[in-house]
Amino acid sequence: MNLGFKFLCHAETKRLISLLGVIVVIVLVVQFSELPYSEFVTSLAGKITSFSMDASMVDSKLEGNIDNTHPNGSTPASQLDQDRSSLVHNNGNGSSINSAPSNNAPAPQSMVALSNQTSLNSETDSTSPMMSVMSNSSLAKKDTTKGESSGSLLGNNSKVGNGKYVTKKNPKGKPSKVVSISDMNLLLQQSHDSSQLVKPTRSSAVDQEIFHARSEIENAPIITNDSRLYPPLYRNVSMFKRSYELMEKMLKVYIYKDGDRPIFHEPLLDGIYASEGWFMKLMEENKHFVTQDPESAHLFYIPFSSRLLQLTIYVRNSHNRSNLIQYMAKHVDMIAGKYPFWSRTDGADHFVVACHDWAPAETRGRILNCIRALCNADIEVGFKIGKDVSLPETYIRSPNNPAKNIGGNPPSERPILAFFAGGLHGYVRPTLLNHWENKEPDMKISGPLPHVKGNANYIELMKSSKFCICARGHEVNSPRVVEAIFHECVPVIISDNFIPPLFEVLNWESFAVFVAEKDIPNLRSILLSISEEKYLEMHKRVKKVQKHFVWHYKPVKYDLFYMLLHSIWYNRLFRISHS
Repeated sequence: MNLGFKFLCHAETKRLISLLGVIVVIVLVVQFSELPYSEFVTSLAGKITSFSMDASMVDSKLEGNIDNTHPNGSTPASQLDQDRSSLVHNNGNGSSINSAPSNNAPAPQSMVALSNQTSLNSETDSTSPMMSVMSNSSLAKKDTTKGESSGSLLGNNSKVGNGKYVTKKNPKGKPSKVVSISDMNLLLQQSHDSSQLVKPTRSSAVDQEIFHARSEIENAPIITNDSRLYPPLYRNVSMFKRSYELMEKMLKVYIYKDGDRPIFHEPLLDGIYASEGWFMKLMEENKHFVTQDPESAHLFYIPFSSRLLQLTIYVRNSHNRSNLIQYMAKHVDMIAGKYPFWSRTDGADHFVVACHDWAPAETRGRILNCIRALCNADIEVGFKIGKDVSLPETYIRSPNNPAKNIGGNPPSERPILAFFAGGLHGYVRPTLLNHWENKEPDMKISGPLPHVKGNANYIELMKSSKFCICARGHEVNSPRVVEAIFHECVPVIISDNFIPPLFEVLNWESFAVFVAEKDIPNLRSILLSISEEKYLEMHKRVKKVQKHFVWHYKPVKYDLFYMLLHSIWYNRLFRISHS
């Protein structure tokens, strides 16, 4: 009897445990029933792992900005540098007037510039690890961090039950203050204020040459007809032409030979950060501008790669960039102690060219006095208008042919009003898709496209669209701006506080549309408000400005190498005062 009773109890216990298991499963099903079925397993696994992930991402603001994805969001393993998901600039004041540039509005009549002072976030100290010297190819193979998985649709964001995209983790929040494109133009014009100029500790013959050049530029003869320069593209075509001529005639650049490879003197020529590499290569090969006599130099170049600095000494998953900052600070301290040239202007006649997202942080401290050509041209993180230069972010897929696939369909063969495809990084892109994905047949707004060889689908959509949306990701910059120009698609820049490339020379409002982030719900109406006549003129201007954004193995007059060097030269001219 006792034996039978025990057996019965054991059986009932098993049934009770099984029943409890069924109840737990039912509860989980009910809990996740609002999620899309395709995301059920992913969401369930995400809940289980969320605790450990949150701990590792406490400082994703420091590390999460690196993203090796192509502009359409896919991640082919063969690529070294994929689109980081940064994007471009915005109007800030939200007015529809700035959103659609007016043909009747006068272009800015001066090429000038000012600095705004914005503090950078402090970071904890860290002992810099010993640098291991590797080849570019070794570093490329080593770098597999912080990219999206191939074909990932959501990035840092996911859909909730109502089909809306939400940001899971916002690596970088909205700017504390929005500076409109009109305000940026004003800051540029204020750069001639004597309080902004640098006074050398001792005068030199080079200074006198600079004062003479600046006087000639300010009194440049009016250009009435130049077959190579289309006046509406420029703030002041007469001043630009004279400044460019004087650069060709007199500019001398001294390049510091100090610094260990691969961080110094070793350019990367492909991927999303290739702009810094192409400039380094072409500058160090140049015979016309480069001088071996530092006493005759107007500019001093520190040839470092912000991308290779990150690949070489950043401690993966440390969420700490202080060793990168210290490395560059020590290098500049060495230069200032070894040579007398830095101290004469406190670095104001020195410059760096850096395209990685972290470059604004890597060039803080004493390097802030330099002219910094940065892809991450964000007022919020210390970019100084009129001193620093906005470096175009050019995604080079084929180093042997950097101008591959340039061109697009004529306006009559562009049935799409607006196009965007890409990973949903940051806070702007989810908002863009929530408002415009699958809403209007002429608005092709989506997450990443399926990856095909050569990104032919992405390129074809750009070539078939009137307007290409350049929405910021983690950072303000994006290769989409240059890609849109390459494929003759009018750029629509949605990125508050982004200073567009070559800002001191080009009149961006004549060939691009600036839409404030807060005006995304009105995006279609803003674009439809642009008349066909105005659109055709903007399309024409995009084609004409195209030559300023192309790299060549041997530089060509007015190409990106010369335009970037000119902007550095120009800002140098207007940043010095009589001692």
